Amino acid sequence: MQNTKIQEEWFSKGEQYATEINEMVDFGEKNGWENWKGEEPEDKRSNLAEAVFNLLKTANRNGDTENFRTHFPPAHTPVIPLLENRAQSIEQLQFISGEKIVFLTGTSYEKRQAYLLDQDQVTKLDENIQAIGKSKQGNIFAIATNGKISLHKGWDGKLISEFQMSQAADSGITELIPFNDGSKVLLVTSFGIYLISRNEEKLIHPLNEDNEEDWTPDIDMENAALSNDNAYIAVGDQSYDHRILDAEGNTLGSVGAQSSYPHFCLFSKDDSQLITNSCHFYNGITIAINSDQYTGADIEAYTESDDYTVIDEEMRVYTGTAAKEYYILGDAYGYIKAFDRNGNRLWRHFLGSTISGMTLSDDEKTLWVAAHSGILHKLKLEKGRRDTHTIGNGNHYEEFRLLIWKDEPQIWKW
Repeated sequence: MQNTKIQEEWFSKGEQYATEINEMVDFGEKNGWENWKGEEPEDKRSNLAEAVFNLLKTANRNGDTENFRTHFPPAHTPVIPLLENRAQSIEQLQFISGEKIVFLTGTSYEKRQAYLLDQDQVTKLDENIQAIGKSKQGNIFAIATNGKISLHKGWDGKLISEFQMSQAADSGITELIPFNDGSKVLLVTSFGIYLISRNEEKLIHPLNEDNEEDWTPDIDMENAALSNDNAYIAVGDQSYDHRILDAEGNTLGSVGAQSSYPHFCLFSKDDSQLITNSCHFYNGITIAINSDQYTGADIEAYTESDDYTVIDEEMRVYTGTAAKEYYILGDAYGYIKAFDRNGNRLWRHFLGSTISGMTLSDDEKTLWVAAHSGILHKLKLEKGRRDTHTIGNGNHYEEFRLLIWKDEPQIWKW
């Protein structure tokens, strides 16, 4: 009887909250937030979180998660009290094939653990893995372990090369992007951004342009992107504007921040555009320049110009991916949003907590999204909403979410 009461309260309050928050956001976007006079909706279910979590664990043990999810549609806000000391970042999601991806828990400065997710089955991988990256084309995977980067043709495929790290060996790896032919990798760390090959470890950002004696390449908010054809590299960090480089790391142009700090960059799927995001606290601005501008680009910071297209003026972007016709970007507030190349927002979908990683299947139908909450979501895009508790205006179906929390004896499927 008690479970029935919890279920009814969880369902009714969750449905009401989702309806109210969607109505408020729709109004704000259409009419301007300054015109919203209503109260901000509240999700008042945190008192149920522990009981619902215990029921979820029972459902997992009994193999009854589908039925559980029908009666207890997942939500972020009520479980916030459970996240303290349990949450962890989930990063470096890489699509393998079919319904299979690989990912890591932990940030660059923490001890990490790599996992393979196939359908809804999770397998723990070698505990020495520090980073995993995948090429834009060519299906090359790079795996970093103990100062060494191994490149394979395909996941679990033939070893084609190994590179040793020296300067960057002791730095936590923010991102690892192998070139399409496996000849080198783009390595992003808080101690600089490097091009690493068999014969060279080349620092490409930041540069000691004034030849200062005590200079070090320490940076924050380090970010980089490699074009799909590998002809161009974009790099940036909190203190330096985004620069566009050639494949050897030579500077071709620069893109000034339109908000305070350069924070993210990404090439479109066909390399016809480069988008750069700069942030201020939890907000930010994303702009795009076209490929004919890459060489010689000189976008002034904080200056309106016809030389770039404004993609978005709200998000502090932490991660993103490029589909054929649009971008999907994840922000500090727990939203993922899709934009076309002209800056039209196509949809938004709320997951909760800062978005920390995502990967898209090759057919662009399945999106895996991870957050700092320690939750990994699997979405079927444009399949239709699964329930009335979905926050956002996208037409997406969440197959499941995995609670990959610290100190839990197992991963919980919701």
